[in-house]
Amino acid sequence: MQQDKHPDYQPVVFRDRAAGYAFLTRSTATSDQTIEWDDGETYPVVDVETSSESHPFYTGKARTVDSEGRVAAFERRYGGG
Repeated sequence: MQQDKHPDYQPVVFRDRAAGYAFLTRSTATSDQTIEWDDGETYPVVDVETSSESHPFYTGKARTVDSEGRVAAFERRYGGG
């Protein structure tokens, strides 16, 4: 493997401000901001808009589209046959 070709793979905290949730993992993402984690160490922190705590699919708040009802409404409106 060639040296100095790959970015650093280091511990990083990803923080979802909307859900008030943060988790520590390893990533190549970098940030100028830092946060002190529960273990007393300081890690770079990356703010994300959506995580598993706020995404509708994972929280069970996803809307399902009633495609059969939409087809029926279209046929009623435009006289489908």
